[in-house]
Amino acid sequence: MSKTKLEYIWLDGSEKMQGLRSKTKLMNDFNGTLDECPVWSFDGSSTGQAEGGSSDCLLKPVFICPDPQRHNAYLVMTEVLTSDGQPHSTNGRATIDDDDNDFWFGFEQEYFLWDYETNKPLGFPKEGEPAPQGPYYCGVGGKHAFGRELVEEHMDACIEAGLNIEGINAEVAPGQWEFQIFAKGARSAGDQIHVARYMLERTAESYGLGIEYHPKPVEGDWNGSGMHANFSNSLLRNSGKKEDYEKVCESFRPVTKEHMDVYGYDNHLRLTGLHETQSIHEFSFGISDRGASIRIPIATVEAGWKGWLEDRRPNSAADPYKVAARIIKTVKEASVAVLESAHA
Repeated sequence: MSKTKLEYIWLDGSEKMQGLRSKTKLMNDFNGTLDECPVWSFDGSSTGQAEGGSSDCLLKPVFICPDPQRHNAYLVMTEVLTSDGQPHSTNGRATIDDDDNDFWFGFEQEYFLWDYETNKPLGFPKEGEPAPQGPYYCGVGGKHAFGRELVEEHMDACIEAGLNIEGINAEVAPGQWEFQIFAKGARSAGDQIHVARYMLERTAESYGLGIEYHPKPVEGDWNGSGMHANFSNSLLRNSGKKEDYEKVCESFRPVTKEHMDVYGYDNHLRLTGLHETQSIHEFSFGISDRGASIRIPIATVEAGWKGWLEDRRPNSAADPYKVAARIIKTVKEASVAVLESAHA
């Protein structure tokens, strides 16, 4: 009889940014399929998701992949249900309306490696400030790149786990990095981002470092951290019309508040109109414009207006499930209007 470690991962009830929690279930003669993973329970009163007098919450497995950092093990992403089997109020995944997986998402997850000894990003001096941003973006060398060994280890773990990680790069500040995940299907994209975040946090443990997702963890002339959301559906992938793209982009304008409500906490500190952002008080879109709320990639234009859009407003602390759910709602409504107009 062989025993397999299943690491059940879920999102807790923290208010600003839901934290990742996990615990290990040992299974006998496990074959590695999601169907074999039972629903499990946890103490919701210890995670801000239940009261002590009725504390049981349920973990429903939704995604599984090998765990390359442990022997004979798997990572199991779950969603939280109440004790009667209904989606918990903290369950953003359950709000996604994408049953046919028509929506494709690519998330660009930025973050800082955090040095607990200095309480600053890795690479910042204990006293004073580092040299201004400029040489750090995609930089190389001990003066410009900090924490590469950790970042490479995390990338390899994502690859070995079978996540669809598409790349990494150093960002504009010391200790700031990014990885990208793409998936066909909004739920899958969110599952993979959260599993990748989990492995990143766990990898950092062995280096004595933390992962900081706050969108603006250091004051001064530094870019904040985002989680740009690249997205498409059938309309955007097949349209061929500039006016269709403009109508979809314009559909975001009247629901700016609804989007900002789920695009991450303290986003006003990041969306200032500086450092490749549009102001949180404005909305704009443009071709190849990294200072816009929504960027129309030049690749989409060159492909004859067949491609995707990039919403640059979600920040690094945002929940990809909630971001995707809100984008899908807006784009679906716009797509219906575009198609009805075409057949009028």
